[in-house]
Amino acid sequence: MTALRQRKGSKGKDPGPDTQSLRCDHAAEIPVKLASGTSWWTVLSVVTGSTVGVSLGLLCCIYVATLHENDLWFSNIKEVEREISFRTECGLYYSYYKQMLRAPSIQDGLYELINDNTTESKRTINILQRMNIYQEVLLSILYRILPIQDYLEPVYFYIYTVFALQAVYVLALFLTSWMLSDSWLAGALTGVWYILNRVDTTRVEFTISLRENWSLPFFALQVAAITCYLRPQLRPPHQRVVLWLVFVCTLCFCLTWQFNQFILLVQALLIFTLDALDFLTMEQVTSLYLVQVVSLLSVWLLQFCNSMILGSLVLSFIVAVLFIKHFQTGLKTGGVAVRLAKLVLHAFLVLTLTFIINYSAKKILQLRSDEHIFKFIKAKFGLGATRDFDASLYLCEEAFGLLPLDTFERLAGTLLVYPYLCTLSVLLIVMALAAFYNLREAEVGRASGDMDESTFSMRPDVAYNLLHTVFFGLLAFSTMRMKYLWTGHMCAFAAFGICGKEVWALCLRVVHCNTTAKLRLIRYSVPIVVLAFLYYKFWPKLMEELSELREFYDPDTVELMTWISSKTPKRAVFAGSMQLLAGIKLCTGRVLTNHPHYEDQALRERTREVYQVYARQSAEEVYRLLRSVGADYVVLEDSICYERRHSRGCRLRDLLDLANGHVGLAKRLHATIMDGPGENDPDLVPASHPRFCQAIKTGEPPYSTLFTRVFHNKTFYVYKLKKAKKKSKADSSVASDLTPETSST
Repeated sequence: MTALRQRKGSKGKDPGPDTQSLRCDHAAEIPVKLASGTSWWTVLSVVTGSTVGVSLGLLCCIYVATLHENDLWFSNIKEVEREISFRTECGLYYSYYKQMLRAPSIQDGLYELINDNTTESKRTINILQRMNIYQEVLLSILYRILPIQDYLEPVYFYIYTVFALQAVYVLALFLTSWMLSDSWLAGALTGVWYILNRVDTTRVEFTISLRENWSLPFFALQVAAITCYLRPQLRPPHQRVVLWLVFVCTLCFCLTWQFNQFILLVQALLIFTLDALDFLTMEQVTSLYLVQVVSLLSVWLLQFCNSMILGSLVLSFIVAVLFIKHFQTGLKTGGVAVRLAKLVLHAFLVLTLTFIINYSAKKILQLRSDEHIFKFIKAKFGLGATRDFDASLYLCEEAFGLLPLDTFERLAGTLLVYPYLCTLSVLLIVMALAAFYNLREAEVGRASGDMDESTFSMRPDVAYNLLHTVFFGLLAFSTMRMKYLWTGHMCAFAAFGICGKEVWALCLRVVHCNTTAKLRLIRYSVPIVVLAFLYYKFWPKLMEELSELREFYDPDTVELMTWISSKTPKRAVFAGSMQLLAGIKLCTGRVLTNHPHYEDQALRERTREVYQVYARQSAEEVYRLLRSVGADYVVLEDSICYERRHSRGCRLRDLLDLANGHVGLAKRLHATIMDGPGENDPDLVPASHPRFCQAIKTGEPPYSTLFTRVFHNKTFYVYKLKKAKKKSKADSSVASDLTPETSST
């Protein structure tokens, strides 16, 4: 990576005919030695490193599985309690695994998923098209055909598979760091750091079914495969094999997470930058772009032609890049100033064409599924204030806020931050110098015939991982939920800095003592010292953490699910919060009006309508909205109606009032839209009705006329919607009661 070389024609010692192959850095020396014959020491090193990598992966798997058991006492609680522990959207995804297992046959289960009429009332949707649940389908099929039913419950087969993927994740990071540094000690340090920084590297032990817990291990494998593909010493036949591995990993990653297109967009921008700065060859760039395109199109086919994929920015971007590169010849010729001007023009043309293609595709496909994400991004970066309900839901969630500073305090406690920042700083400087020399190389070569200057250079695999950690680090800074894409790779990159030759060789060269013996001594002694320190400091804490025993306890939700299962018809339709309804579907199998998988415009509009139960709306209006989506029962939660978790302006009732344009009911009593200090927007108007979730508890008309309370405990209130005797009278009554404000809702 960081290497000085003598150009041909210089006064220095002739480097010989293999100078070009050694250009990338000292790491290329190892493959040259291996090519002459594999020594017993090399075999021992590979076997030892592989054993350590697999062991660390299994250790991580056992660690998170033990934490999950200790937190919930999962093996001892009832089945309904186990299912309730799959919170929010996790319960929705797991319900399809349960549904497939309960189907009479695999074919019947697939048919029910393709023609589902229980996830959204009054609609038949294709779950395989709408959601990324192929992993649940595959696991249910495996559980059916494997001889494990007698000694392994379905829920354990599911959660153990997810925990096993953590072992794959750690092994992928281990391999990435090993390939970058040519030392399995770097992989060992990566695995240890990943486990010690569990709070910031994964949340799998309490959000098992989240799509990211399925997809991130494959993404880490893809990064490891790309790192291998970009190694300078890799031969063409091996490159083709590794490229197929990149494709398989990318396909699995895309198939298991609905946000794959946005992650691949960041990766495509990364590849575009490396190409612009001459760190990759044309063949490598084109191959990686095509892998992304083929993977996305394969997922598009597997998801029954999901239009959201065709309308993705990453597809538009790749098409624009390849199209512009084909017609913009001579892009990498000329002096530094000319090349920079061409690059600026090239980037402008690519971005312009990207937005044109994307806008046209969405217009043609009439695609609105992902517009809430762009509204969120626009509002998040201050490109315009918004009262949009969907965007505000994201903006008010801590997970979608900026990365908290205490994250770095935790990472510094395990010594991860310090080598990471040092490695990042040094390599960014080297990369800037290498990019400058890459841009002027052609000009110098034409001017002097042969280039006669010493230059910095950087291996393409190192350059890729450097920009990977920069790009995804910026993404993590902007959105806390995305930190899990960054922190795992951060462990691998920091370990590479400690165990690799690049940084240490540069430091030794600065102090004029860069010898092979000293470099080897530092590369092997420093990681061993760090590992010994981490063991001494954190092993007792890990043992203490594993000794803490807790138990799942949520009697109110258990009581609610038990009542629904025993006291309501199997085809009854329930309305309520997205998070609760996912649990109702899993535990009871009842029909839902809405759910947490938010990537559908019609569903988002329906959710806003259902959530009017927490807004200032009349009983007649709420009844009409609930009836329009087919609801038989509505579940109200005090934790939402009287919420205090979020700050002023971010509670669900505040967001609904803002979206409806309402302020408090009685301004003369100084009632405001939101509790606490602060001013309301001047254009908000007084609501003509009290908050529904509070007023319905009075039991007075018209609430008692339209709703009957059938269940309640300390947390939940369930109301049954009464059926109107005469539709015409009910309609006229509702119409007469509507105000201009509620009509526009």
